Amino acid sequence: ISEKLIGLRDKYGPHCVLWYKGSGMSGLSNDIGSEFWKAFGGTTLTYGNLCWPAGLEAVRLTLGSVKHNVPWDLENAGTIIIWGKNPADTNIQEIAFIAKAKENGCQVIVIDPLRTATADKADIYISPRTGTDAALALAIAKVMIDKNLINRRFIEKNVKGFEEFSKSLNISPSDAEKITGLSSSVVEELAYIIGSSSPVTFLPGYGLQRHINGGQTIRSILSLAIISGNIGKPGAGFNYANLQSYIFDTIKEPVSYYPDRDNDRPFRRTVSMTKLGSDILNSSDPVLKAAWIERGNPLLQSPDSNKVKEAFSKMEFRVVVDQFMTDTAQIADIILPAKDLFEQSDIVGSYWSPYVQFKPKVIDSSGEVMPESEIYYRLAEKLKLNIHEDLIPHPGNMNMEEWLEKRIKGYSDLKLKDLKNGPVLTPGLQPIAYEDMKFETPSGKIELFSSAAKDKWAVSELPEYVPVNTSSDFPLEFLTPNGANRIHSQFGNLAVIRQNTPEPALIVSPEDAELRKIQTGDKIRIFNNNGEIFSRAQISNRLPAGIVVLNNGIWFKDGGGGNSL
Repeated sequence: ISEKLIGLRDKYGPHCVLWYKGSGMSGLSNDIGSEFWKAFGGTTLTYGNLCWPAGLEAVRLTLGSVKHNVPWDLENAGTIIIWGKNPADTNIQEIAFIAKAKENGCQVIVIDPLRTATADKADIYISPRTGTDAALALAIAKVMIDKNLINRRFIEKNVKGFEEFSKSLNISPSDAEKITGLSSSVVEELAYIIGSSSPVTFLPGYGLQRHINGGQTIRSILSLAIISGNIGKPGAGFNYANLQSYIFDTIKEPVSYYPDRDNDRPFRRTVSMTKLGSDILNSSDPVLKAAWIERGNPLLQSPDSNKVKEAFSKMEFRVVVDQFMTDTAQIADIILPAKDLFEQSDIVGSYWSPYVQFKPKVIDSSGEVMPESEIYYRLAEKLKLNIHEDLIPHPGNMNMEEWLEKRIKGYSDLKLKDLKNGPVLTPGLQPIAYEDMKFETPSGKIELFSSAAKDKWAVSELPEYVPVNTSSDFPLEFLTPNGANRIHSQFGNLAVIRQNTPEPALIVSPEDAELRKIQTGDKIRIFNNNGEIFSRAQISNRLPAGIVVLNNGIWFKDGGGGNSL
């Protein structure tokens, strides 16, 4: 590896190497890779994130920071609206608090095109057409304002841009009926519930913002929490993400995703995470010649898998650090076996829980497995890079813990010994987010009207609905939600998961199956202009006509690969 990296660097410069890092393993130890690549002379990095950045930015532009009430505050809610989220499968910790809220008399509403396990437990289940959530939210907002179902005192004191927002609302309940497929009475009922059943907590999912107009969709739904005054009080809020435990980050997400054109070089240049394949293929000065991939499976999980595979296949050298023979590992020239989460001490935060936690080493690595920190340490030795132990610790878990102690110094009064005693509530935690009514926006208020949205992203300053493009040649909507037995592409290869999980299948509505003469168990071709995949069919009445579903993260060899489309 060292000989190849030196040869490529000397011939093309350090930016001919792509360092791709996913989020498959969290912890402060992930910082160590940056120090190696800085000492190497720089590298090409990805910017952005495949998971949630449009929604993070929508919340940040509106509220100034990204946080929400502590999870157990859900028990104080009068109404919980779960919008495009299936916590019964994907956030099971949250279900306990939702159940307790229901015991306390809370009404639970689920808005989702798919009848999920969460929807089965709802008091009210609403199924709009895919991609129309912003239209639904803005129609609800119009009814609330027209019928005075809003908190005017809260708005006057804390909100910038309400008048402009109010004037911009042009989707009536009857318009919404045509767009969303829901009756106008459903729109009016939701407006009444949100406007009169305080406190209301909104639980939006990340799938809402993984398509065209995703950030504006989140802003549109967030506007309902704002105009009803459900910000900054118990039992209320907009629970998209809670970054309060990210106390060791100098720059928090999503700002940390953006390329810093003034300060990045000479360390890094960047390619887009969402346009990974095309950006690699179009790279120049220098062309990308090598890739170092860790904590991710981009061949499967990145958009346009075929182009990503083409891009990596044209490189001269590929190193993958992983525990398993993933789709990406299969195209590597060298695979370095990665540690698992039990083999090295670390410190982790959460984007949902308000705790900071110490994760102890509890088992030794097997065979020749090394933690990534040791891989970088030994590679730095081979490359004769002079890196201080404060930046990359010497091998051994005791040295790792000393590094962690130094890493957290100065960010708070927390010491490693405190964390070893158990999870610690984040220093400075605001249990009820925004209860002080301080918002880190340019105006110091909640911004329904955001100049930054237009200046930075070339979208409207106000929340708006933009229809999703459709094609008569490809009449079906293809959804790839997370399932109960995977975290994206992780764990699906494990025997203990496989024995409890049915064979992967494309879920088809009875109407669409009948139209195409498809039976459950048939092997079918799913295709568009980008590519094709083959899967077994499963007919289900848990989704409406016009939608087909294949769970996210299924490996190619198991019949997955939805990102090929």
